[in-house]
Amino acid sequence: MKINNSTLFFFLLLSIFCLSALAEKNQASNGSTILFTTMGSSTFEFDIFTLPTSRHPPSPSDEHRLTDGKSINFNGHLASPSPALISLLPNTSGVQPQDQSLLHLIYVTERDGTPTLHYDVVHGDSNKANVQVPLLSDQQSGMNVNSMKDTPVLTNEHLIYVSTHENSGKPMASWAAVYSTELRTKSTQRLTPPGIADFSPAVSPSGNWTAVASYGEKGWSIVSKELSTDIYVFLTRDGTQRVKVVEQGGWPRWTDESTLYFHRKSDDGWISVYRATLPKTGPVSTKTVTVNRVTPSGIHAFTPATSPNNNDFIGVATRRPGSEIRHVELFDLKKNEFVELTRLVSPNSHHFNPFLSPDSSRVGYHSCRGDKTGRKNPRNLLQRLKTTSDDLSLFRFDGAFPSLSPEGDRFAFVTFTGVFVVNQDGSGLRQILSHMGFGTVWDPVRHGILYTSSSPTLAFIAPGVVSGKDQMDILAVNVDAPNPSTAVRKLTTNGQDNAFPWPSPDGKRIVFRSARSGTKNLYIMDAEKGEAGGLFRLTNGNWNDTIATWSPDNNWIVFASNREYIGTLLMDLYVVHPDGTGLRKVAQNLTGGVSMHPMFSPDSKKIVFTTTYAGISAEPIGNPKFNVASSEIFTVNLDGSDFARLTHNSVEDGPPLWFPKIKVTGDVAWPTRFGASCAFEDFKSQNSTGKMNKRVMM
Repeated sequence: MKINNSTLFFFLLLSIFCLSALAEKNQASNGSTILFTTMGSSTFEFDIFTLPTSRHPPSPSDEHRLTDGKSINFNGHLASPSPALISLLPNTSGVQPQDQSLLHLIYVTERDGTPTLHYDVVHGDSNKANVQVPLLSDQQSGMNVNSMKDTPVLTNEHLIYVSTHENSGKPMASWAAVYSTELRTKSTQRLTPPGIADFSPAVSPSGNWTAVASYGEKGWSIVSKELSTDIYVFLTRDGTQRVKVVEQGGWPRWTDESTLYFHRKSDDGWISVYRATLPKTGPVSTKTVTVNRVTPSGIHAFTPATSPNNNDFIGVATRRPGSEIRHVELFDLKKNEFVELTRLVSPNSHHFNPFLSPDSSRVGYHSCRGDKTGRKNPRNLLQRLKTTSDDLSLFRFDGAFPSLSPEGDRFAFVTFTGVFVVNQDGSGLRQILSHMGFGTVWDPVRHGILYTSSSPTLAFIAPGVVSGKDQMDILAVNVDAPNPSTAVRKLTTNGQDNAFPWPSPDGKRIVFRSARSGTKNLYIMDAEKGEAGGLFRLTNGNWNDTIATWSPDNNWIVFASNREYIGTLLMDLYVVHPDGTGLRKVAQNLTGGVSMHPMFSPDSKKIVFTTTYAGISAEPIGNPKFNVASSEIFTVNLDGSDFARLTHNSVEDGPPLWFPKIKVTGDVAWPTRFGASCAFEDFKSQNSTGKMNKRVMM
């Protein structure tokens, strides 16, 4: 066979093409990692406890911890052991349904990184281990592998619960809906109508009726007030005969087939528990339902707990005047007075979302005690969540603004007390800045150089409220400098809210936001000379542009802006070329919400960000700081297509950062406990809640 020069050239080109394709495939197969933070999650350390309702006053020895002391466990329900529930237990459990010493607990746990449901049989003898059974684990699949499950209730053969696994199909609308699963067959049906969001289901003693808190047809809005749901009732078997029974009410709980307790914010400013009496005959509507206030003014009382046909008392969470601690109490319906419980057992711990046993003998709740209840296991530095792709790993990080060094060997992150670096395995923790910062990002070229924005006066004076921003500057920190006094270099000097620096892929320039013109716009400066080397103004307007990041291919800068809603809190995502041309909005379906903290994928084809697109996933009052609007982590293609949700949570997720895949493949625990346990606050008291809500959203 004769081979001429043309043939050789053809084979050479073919070889180059194949090698190039193979290299691209290998590079893609290496995958990538998204790191993010869940607000307060690492400090929650919730467990579920019970106290007897008949012992007054209770003592610490009366309290019984029901859950494992390792996971985040909350929102419990004490069930009667139906045959269907018992059928879920392994044959070796030895559980006898008639054994009155056993408690059958169904609850939410985050042991897999996402809120899922578990069933535990709890022995009265603390020396015996609980029998634990995961519920609905076979439903955690597909694109919604991390969907949230919440507020479970058992009725006869069915489990009623909230799930966020179905897209609402509408922007800025909650995905939370109520479902019913037959425990033996796993057959599941949605009880909530399409396009509607329901929360906090409760089932009547007969099992015939379910009550929910819902925003109904009007839906949730970013400007919705706290405690602004209504209460609806429908048939448990199929969701039909749905009717609104109470306006302005939440957290419904039945005592009998015609009596519901719920909470609402009263005209006098106090959150109180109310009773709704439904007519036993004739049509049911808000006009035919009788509503009476149960708990008096002067004490916030909310998230009521009831038990079947118990007309003597209810359980409530309270916030008493002068106290910042949430406690669980009973309210005597005959004497119209509170009976204190948890304050007498653990006065400085928060206690959430009470529930009563079917026979009314015990009240349950979840509380964060940390070391005080024997939690010896360190918190996780990294907690891995499930994803639908082997090429993408998703980790919750114990710290804000986590960034990966170019060498892939260590992280930088922020806490309220400063800026830190740590190795991937949790070792080598060092504080490199003694005051908190806004953002962290490593220089892609200069080894050990970290950029952040901070000032000595920067501090959180309240949840979401920051002081000292007007003195903030962009800093370059040499994390390996032998002399800490010479490690920090200012790249801006005017202190006009200069924040969120991000270097270009070649390390030559930095984009950042600054309020030097009176509003926040984007600027680009030399990475070494700083603003002394001159500034290029990337955006210019009387709006706020912020949190800009550079694409790895150097073509785009993505940022958040309220330019379509000047003077409001609403933010959309935009991209622009580094020379200021090509400005466009990323995705039209984000309009009307708050989308922030964007960052490109390593291949520059996708953007990860936080957004309120999916609304809220639970009644906010069931969480600490319930007046903080929640965001979730989403991704979108650069052209605005392929919109995908990654996290499902009832509290704030973010900011996310996207890097080449990290080496670790599972959870990574701190070698020793890092940070304070249970370091979170509850919502502010009566006179400040409304003001706080507006300031938090700012």
